[in-house]
Amino acid sequence: MRIYGVDFTSAPCARKPITVACGHATDGELLISEVEQLADFEAFESFLQRPGPWIGGFDFPFGLSREAIADLEWPQEWTKLLAHCRTLGRPEFKRVLDAYRESRPKGRRYAKRLGDTASGAHPSVKLVRPPVGFMFFEGAWRLAYAMLHIPGLRPADVTRIALEAYPGLLVKKQLGIRDSYKSDDPAKHTAERRAARERIVAALRAGRPLGVRLRLAKGIRPKLIEDGSADWLDAVICAVQAHWGWSRQSANFGLPPDIDPVEGWIVTA
Repeated sequence: MRIYGVDFTSAPCARKPITVACGHATDGELLISEVEQLADFEAFESFLQRPGPWIGGFDFPFGLSREAIADLEWPQEWTKLLAHCRTLGRPEFKRVLDAYRESRPKGRRYAKRLGDTASGAHPSVKLVRPPVGFMFFEGAWRLAYAMLHIPGLRPADVTRIALEAYPGLLVKKQLGIRDSYKSDDPAKHTAERRAARERIVAALRAGRPLGVRLRLAKGIRPKLIEDGSADWLDAVICAVQAHWGWSRQSANFGLPPDIDPVEGWIVTA
């Protein structure tokens, strides 16, 4: 089974591409053979059309908070919600969510999905540090357009499956590594963050915390350690999470049976 892990960005470019870890799975083991970098959305859309069978873990929100959708009176059916957001366009999407955030009481500025709370992920309506709302805006409709099977949100081509992934869940909650392990600022590429990445890679190669033993083709491990932004490492973690879901395909990929059909869920949460 081919496994992909995708570290996504809402504004891909040569300096900050969408990073894809590519591998193959057997029971309990995942071999990452290469890591690809997609410098624009055209390349990402082409990637999504690769013939199956494959399963991918994608590091961006697939849905929005039902609370926010209800408050904003946006469509409560997933594909209609995606179409509505595209009709708004990115500037208006930002304006509306900024105004919505400011209308809410302090301490509850961001309406969370159930999966955000369960995983510790940033609320999917958040637009800065990190801009996960824009990642939803740019990513989710492309998954739908590619006709991927998305458990809980949209049944489609079961030979190409997309699961929402979140590396922070594995690192912080499941491995218990609270130290920061990445930064997009080169000035913050410290020895402490490098050491944290080493600990994460060592745990994955030992099969912790998900019972998936990671194997790496020659030359990949050094990059996982040295890449201060951790784009490569996050893509690999997404692939490990996708493997965990694939091994539970007969049980809804390990996802809850009652996923909210506009919020979605994060695999392994």
